[in-house]
Amino acid sequence: MKKEIFTLTLSAVLIALSSPVEAQQPKKVAKIGFLSTSSSPSEPFRHGLRDLGWVEGQNISIEYRLVAGKVASLPAMAEELVGLKVDVIVTQGEPALRAARQATSTIPIVMTSSGDPVGTGFVASLARPGGNITGPAILAPEISGKRLELLKEVFPRMARVAAFWDPHGGRAPVTGTEDAARVLALQLQILEIPRPDDFDTAFELARKGRAEALTVLPSVFLSDHRSRLIAFAATSRLPAVYPWRSAVNAGGLMFYGPVLSESYRRAAVYVDKILKGAKPSDLPVEQPTKFEFVINLKTAKQIGLTIPPNVLARADRVIK
Repeated sequence: MKKEIFTLTLSAVLIALSSPVEAQQPKKVAKIGFLSTSSSPSEPFRHGLRDLGWVEGQNISIEYRLVAGKVASLPAMAEELVGLKVDVIVTQGEPALRAARQATSTIPIVMTSSGDPVGTGFVASLARPGGNITGPAILAPEISGKRLELLKEVFPRMARVAAFWDPHGGRAPVTGTEDAARVLALQLQILEIPRPDDFDTAFELARKGRAEALTVLPSVFLSDHRSRLIAFAATSRLPAVYPWRSAVNAGGLMFYGPVLSESYRRAAVYVDKILKGAKPSDLPVEQPTKFEFVINLKTAKQIGLTIPPNVLARADRVIK
């Protein structure tokens, strides 16, 4: 009887030892930190992760730190993510990237919405970023200048233009806009909007400066408040160009720039590679490859503007 009990016990032990390791140990759930000046997470980024097999609640968890324009909160939020020992930090906007870099030099950081990562010193070069930062860039200087050129083509009589700028996002888009203004012989008025309370002051300064058109420089914070910018342009009957397609869908006149949803999906690809063992220093910074030019003809009619046929012909999409 004792022999039979011993045999059964030994068999049970052998069966347990022969079971797959996966059955004994739960799969590791990767932890992603998402740091942004926005008030909401990027849906294209989440969709991109899902397309690559990363599903929240199954094999990844995402710790969101969304400060809704309160830039002063970013350093503490970045430190919080570091304390949680996340596997990678994704940043949306340069203020968030700056805070993450200050908080860690070892945890991989995937940037999005960075206008000039080399010029601002976040990476050593596009081909070999070095350090712990990489991701898709948006080339803000060149694109911001191109927006001003398009605005001049749409409204050739324009001599004075106001540019709304969030200084927390860095000077890269300002540089590109200033360079284009010199070439086009335009009087450029840079108006800073670092906080929600600063919109009305900037609008009043644009009126006093007798701005004839508006350009909005890229910023996650300004994107969250794009409805206020669109309303000001409409009530002032001023042509305006925006760095977000969503602004034109909401009633803005023109959009030109990279397809940002594609940039966020590419950020998901970077995260996927890093979670599978790649080093940020070995992943080249990608430049945008898809650009779009959208015109809202309904808005043009409302402000009494006729879009030249040659400009309309170059638009990828026309909203009627």
